[in-house]
Amino acid sequence: MTLTALRGATWAAAAGCLYVVWKLNPNWPSVFFRSFFSVLLDAFPFLLLGALVSAALETFVSDKLVRAVAPKSRMGGVLFGSLLGLALPLCECGMIPVARRLIRKGLPAYIGIVYIIAGPVVNPIVFVSTVAAFKGDPSMAFARLLLALAVALAAGTALLLFLRRSPLREDESAGGCSHDHGHGHGHEHGHGHGHEHEHGHGHGHGHGHGHGHGVREGASLQARMTGALSSIFSHAMIDLRDMGKYLLIGAALTALVQTVLLAQTLEAAAGHNWMSHIFLMGFAFLLSLCSTSDAFVAAPLDGLFHPGAILAFLVFGPMIDLKGLTVMLSVFRKGFVIRFALLVFALVLAGSVAAERLQWLK
Repeated sequence: MTLTALRGATWAAAAGCLYVVWKLNPNWPSVFFRSFFSVLLDAFPFLLLGALVSAALETFVSDKLVRAVAPKSRMGGVLFGSLLGLALPLCECGMIPVARRLIRKGLPAYIGIVYIIAGPVVNPIVFVSTVAAFKGDPSMAFARLLLALAVALAAGTALLLFLRRSPLREDESAGGCSHDHGHGHGHEHGHGHGHEHEHGHGHGHGHGHGHGHGVREGASLQARMTGALSSIFSHAMIDLRDMGKYLLIGAALTALVQTVLLAQTLEAAAGHNWMSHIFLMGFAFLLSLCSTSDAFVAAPLDGLFHPGAILAFLVFGPMIDLKGLTVMLSVFRKGFVIRFALLVFALVLAGSVAAERLQWLK
């Protein structure tokens, strides 16, 4: 098939999808674009924040420091990754660029990946928002926190046992070249500064030397600050370029699903015991809500669905959703992402069903 024919088939398929959407919902344009921009505006600030944090880590945090901070114990590393969201409470879109940067700088991959799934739930902002959504009752917020922590620890242990190579899409040679370039730049800057200082010492003394040295120190500090800001901006733009296009795709797909999905579908699925868990997990995956606001969507479903199904919605959505999955695919290998998403799905389903059967939630 030629490129022209492929493009024609793509446009025809898109037109067919729009026709089906229009038949299901005649008001689809307003619903679709409202949903699209809602998802996009909800996620983009966190993606931008994550890109800025990632760029600051690249600029100011050395590989040696990252390796020193990471726990030496492997199980300690899993726990560290599970609780890292308490220190860096970002949404999943913001956590992915941060985790990628930390892994590049020497953090074990399993720690960064555990942080990605645990951080959107195991953080203080999400806990408070969940309590507020459920009218001040903290039981669902505690259940959400504990199940997310248990899933993260179990998934991290599985990574320890089965992860044999880096899950990042970049090959090792590309990562090595990038690292060497940064190191060479720093060395050259330091050498030039030392030479200038030596020259000033040979031609001046006393007050004049001190004044000249102070001016040069000030100019050097200003140059270093300018260089650091330039580096942060450059790295942040690279992260936004790499992952922003996937966010746009995820937001469009999510808006399409939200446009087609009808309220009757929810009512039909509500009474089916453990199937309702799977339905609400799929619902959370497709809605792609931010973890700080999804509890306000789940709370009205409290009388319609069993508490265990709502718990599955609140835990699985922030860990693996359509928007976040498209961003993850821009960073990690496709096979790894699919297998890991299925593992998290199974763990959340088992945990939410167990919580309901054991009557941990009323």
